[in-house]
Order: sequence, then C-alpha cells, then structure tokens
Amino acid sequence: MTLKIIPNADLEREISAEAHLGLWKSLGDDPAFEIRFSPLRKKLVVIHVAATSEPIDPKLYINRGYGFREKDTVSLPEGNRFVITADIGSVGSICALRADPASFPTSFKFAARAFASEKSAERYIATLLRSEEQTKRIDLGRLPQYWLKLPRLRLRQRAPSLTIQYAEASYRLAAELETTSVPATAGTWLSVVVPVYNAPPRYLDDLVRSFEAQGEMGAELILSDDGSTSPETRQWYQSQQSKDNVRLVLKERNGGIAAATNAGLSQAKGQWIAFLDHDDVIAPHAFKLIRHTLEQNPDANFLYTDELVVDDTLRPTGVMLKPAYDSVLLTGVNYINHFSIYRHSRLREIGYLRTGYDGSQDYDLLLRYVEGVPEESILHLPYPAYWWRRNGKTYSRQFMDAATANARKALAERFARQRQTVSVDGALTKTLHRVIFDAPREWPKISVIIPSKDNFDLISRILGDLFEKTDYPNLEVLVVDNGSADQAVLDLYEHYRKSQPRFSAVINREPFNFSRSVNRGLNAATGEHCLILNNDVEVIEPGWLKEMVSCLAYDGAGIVGAKLLFSNDNMQHAGVVVGFGGLAGHWYLNKPKEFGGPMNRLHVRNTMTCVTGAVMLISGDCLRNIGLFDEENFAVAYNDVDYCLRAHKAGYRIIWTPFACLYHHESLSRGSDKSGERKKRFEQEKQNLRRLHATRGFIDRALNPAYSRDKSDPKIVVPTRLHIPSMS
Repeated sequence: MTLKIIPNADLEREISAEAHLGLWKSLGDDPAFEIRFSPLRKKLVVIHVAATSEPIDPKLYINRGYGFREKDTVSLPEGNRFVITADIGSVGSICALRADPASFPTSFKFAARAFASEKSAERYIATLLRSEEQTKRIDLGRLPQYWLKLPRLRLRQRAPSLTIQYAEASYRLAAELETTSVPATAGTWLSVVVPVYNAPPRYLDDLVRSFEAQGEMGAELILSDDGSTSPETRQWYQSQQSKDNVRLVLKERNGGIAAATNAGLSQAKGQWIAFLDHDDVIAPHAFKLIRHTLEQNPDANFLYTDELVVDDTLRPTGVMLKPAYDSVLLTGVNYINHFSIYRHSRLREIGYLRTGYDGSQDYDLLLRYVEGVPEESILHLPYPAYWWRRNGKTYSRQFMDAATANARKALAERFARQRQTVSVDGALTKTLHRVIFDAPREWPKISVIIPSKDNFDLISRILGDLFEKTDYPNLEVLVVDNGSADQAVLDLYEHYRKSQPRFSAVINREPFNFSRSVNRGLNAATGEHCLILNNDVEVIEPGWLKEMVSCLAYDGAGIVGAKLLFSNDNMQHAGVVVGFGGLAGHWYLNKPKEFGGPMNRLHVRNTMTCVTGAVMLISGDCLRNIGLFDEENFAVAYNDVDYCLRAHKAGYRIIWTPFACLYHHESLSRGSDKSGERKKRFEQEKQNLRRLHATRGFIDRALNPAYSRDKSDPKIVVPTRLHIPSMS
C-alpha cells in the first residue's frame, strides 16, 4: 500500500535539488495534508515533519468515526522536528488522517510512510533519529478503523466553526449592551498608537475602517511612521484627508519600533493608551466594552482583552482566550500582549518604551508598568476585542532569537529591580521562559510527609527515590503509617531508622484518614516548609524538589504543585480547576506529556487556585496561618482542594510548575472509591466541598470564562452573556 498525500490550497511544494526531502511551503495559516490509505493497508503509519527555519506547531486530526472534527485533534508543542506514529490497523473503512504541520506561513519537510510491522517501522524511525537535531517522538496509538456515522455528501456549506460562532455571539451581545457614559472617560479618553513601517495600504485601510466603525466619541488613532521607504505606504499617507481623530506622525528616518511608538505617544492626548500593530484590526464594539469596563472600575490601572486570530484575509482561524491576571505566568510568556489599555500618566512616569528590546519592547514595557501596581487593579475583559492577523511577518517571528533574548533581558532586569538575582532560560517551549532563582546559601529544611500503609513496592521505591535520586540537601522524611502488618515494610522502616538520621516512621493502627495522617506529620515536622507526598509517586529527575522550593521566591507564594504523569507518560496533573463538574478537577487529564495547552501555558509556571495533594509543598508561613487539614469533612477526598481554597481565600498564591515532573501511579495503594462505604463517604465529601466552598458557581481565575467547566479538556462555549470584570 502506498499512502496518498493530498495538500490543501495553503501548501505548495518547494523546488529543490534534493526533491526526495519533501520540502513544502505554507502560504497561509491553515496548511493541511490529508493522508489517504486503502481499506486493506499496512497497519503502521510514520509521519516525519521538520522545520527548516523557525519552530512549528503541528496538529493531527484523528477520524474517530465522524469525520475530521476540532474536538478530535492532537496539538503538539512547538518544536523543530517530529516523528509521529499511528496504528491504523490492517483493514478498516476509515481511510484518512489529517496532518496540519503549522499554523502560520513557513517552510518545512513533510513525509509519511506505511509499514506492515513494528520492526520495519522502527528501522525507518532509527534512520530518522540518527540526526543530531532534537526530535520529538509522538505515538498516537491505535486509531479507530470504522465509521460510526457514514459520511454524507456536502450539498450545503458546512456549519461555522466554534471559533466563528463564539466571535459572532460575543459581538452580537456587545451590540445589544446598553451603556451610559460617565465622567470617568470624559474628553479624549483613549489614544490608540500604532507604529507603522512599510505597511501595505490594505492593512492600513482595514485598521482605519475598524477604528472609525467603533462609533465612540473621545478616541483617537495615531499612526506613527518609522521612516517608511515603500512608495505604496507613502502614497497612502498623501491620499489621506485630514481628520481630527486620525492623525499621522511621520519620521524621516527609521529608528525602530520603540522610537516610533514613543513619537506617537508624544502626540497622544488620551487618558488611556492602547498599542496595536499596523497589520491588525480592532474588533466590533471593542471601544464600547472597554470604555464601559473602565467606567465601572474607576480605580483600575490596566485592562487587557482576548484576541481573535485571523488570516491575511481576516478569516478567523483561532482565538486567544486568556486567564485573569497572573504575574507568575507573565514571567514565562507575554500572554497579555494586545489589546491592552494603559494609564497615560503611569506610562509617562516609567518613561514610555525603551530602545534595545526589539521584538520584545511591549513585554519590557508591560513588566515595568505592572511593577508595584495592585494586582486587583489589573483587569481582564474576556472579549475578543482584537483581531491578530497572523501572517508570519512580524519582527518577533522573523527574528525570534533576538526577540527571545531581549525578552529574557527584560525579565532579568524586572527581578533585579526587586533585588532578586535570577537568570532566565528556555521553558519546555524554547522561545518561552523559565526564571531560575539564585540558589540560597543554605536550602531551607523541608519536612516530607508520606501517609502510607503496607505495599512494600511503593514505599520502598519512594524512600529510595528521596534518599538516592533527589538532590535536595536538607530534608527529613516522616512516614505516617496507619497500620502496616507487612513484615517487609516494617523491616524497611527499621533499615532507614538505622541508616538515615533524617527518617522516621510512626505506626498508628487506625482507619485510613488522609487528612489525619497529614496532620500527624505536620505536627511532628521540624522543617521550615512541608511537602505532602503520596507513597505512589516516583521521581524522574533529581532537581524536582529544588524547583518547587525555588517557586516560593515568587511574591505571596504559599503552595507549590508539580507536573505529574501516569505510567504511560500521559498527563495526570497540570493543576486543578475549581468548578469543574460543580466540584474541582484536573485539567487536560490524559493529554500527552508534551501537551502545551492554551498559549503553551503548560510549558511554563502558572498560578492556579488549586494543586493536588499528591505532591504539595506548603510554606511555613502558609501553614502557620491556614492551619491543619480538615479531618472531619475531607478524610480522603478533596482535602487538597479544601486546603488550597482556604489558602487562596487568605491571599496566598498557589503555583504549579512543569519543571518538577514526577510519575504518580494514582490510587495503587488505596483502591477505588466507587463502591460500598467508600462510595458513600466520597459522595458526602463532594457535598462538603460544595457546601463549604460554593464550587458549583465558582469561577476559577485560571480559566477563561469562555471555556466549559464540564470536563478535563475544556472547550469553547458560545456565550449567552458578557462578562464585565470588577475590582470588587
């Protein structure tokens, strides 16, 4: 069987002397190959895709018996080279797989081959892996083979995508919103400053039209040209009629984005300032909602919105749905970006944009602007107010290395101003950031508390991992045992008592109550901070505990959680979202370990409302103020959620880090809660969580309001009302 590779209209083959390499060029934002195979076929497919310049972000559409659907996609993190395998079976009625190599115009290599056996496939893969270039290997596993719903002839145009439905509903609701202007935004309340360099006239036309369509008084658009040399751009300026609210600032010489933006700022009259790029568009009713939000929150200092991603013809292709303000996330990625609204007076105080940060000048400005600003005065308006024309031609994509270096320089300076010495490295996506805090002269003592009973294999492994595979220099290990009878376990305890002065194990024969066991450990702990650790955890790399302790250096940090994987390398814990299913749940459960999530958030540190108690570091200050775990209401389930919510409400920050990654062989030591007395207790603890923390209506700040709360992999929900943020 030979696979048939069918490219869509966004792709063209590049001519090369080495035609066998399969060089392709993406011409738009939605390049896709349909990989077709016959009903009788070789069972294994191997796809090889490799970037030739900047990193790419492939996506695979798996036909689960209903055709290609967005809900059945596997999104891969950015990388330079991928080998993807799939078992399609040797016979079946599903005869296609779709591969989208990138979501932006770029060049790459693409090839797909079929193999009858794993041995022959592995021989081919071995030849691909001989390259010194780092390769991400992804196994899609066994794919569905048969149609569940027979495909129909497409006699009508297909229904709009969920992205388009979401955007249209948002704009319809905004049009219907009734607002009343108040003095908080009287006069010229908003100046939109746009640096321009050799912009195509149609881009400028789109931008000006979108500005004029807003229909809000008191706003001005300033186009600040950075010495454009394009005859078309200069002719466009000459063709423009003089308008009070659309002004041109023309520089004779090119001085860079920061200088051009500052020239525009010097002419701005607005109380508030927004920055846009010359190839982007303001969404319908954006000014109306922004103005209304500022009027409802007169003490706000900063406002940012969501983004609709569009192609070069303004066709929607995706959406950037952001969380509420998160200063920890901001140190890993500039997730805020456009459309953001700054107080002009504060911009003057900090000296506008700085030169020398090309490609990341907005990031540097933002980091300096929010310094010292109360976090509650930074508002997120969950509305797609900005259309980001993603065409691959921005400075930061063409010159990614320089932009990334400048971003890290800005980050290091941000911490230096707060007298924290850091270096900044790449995150799990190399263009994102990991702040590395200087190691303290003496690492604080950590008390590791492990509730356990019997199960020699688990407890022996985690104790060995702590004493032999963990490089943290100052810890004590306290096993709180509720009645082990296994002689091998008792002998193990005795061995560690004799060989490790930092070890203790206390046995109390009593019914299992996780919270009580944790509390026994907390009361006996002598460390500065305490780590709650399940006995079914396995260490992967030695620096995990140093990473967790380092995260306590963030302002207000009280609890730190880790990235946990199932034994099959799928995601077990990337943070807990409160409100899932009316209770709380792990998001992106069972996703591949490389999965990045929205805006690659799972590749950097995040502030969450809750993390799992399987690996939970609690600062001494947080412990002293929040107290012990709740033994009465949460003996076994949701005790970690309850504790985190109590800490969250007290103002402590809960941080999840992907740079501390461990295996969690979940519930191997305890069994299921789905029958008998365990089920009854589990249901009661669910009710306790709803009663004590009102989780049915809880809006977790880590999740955009446009995402569903019904399952681990949240989907976009078409809105029925607008969410206007409030400082109260």
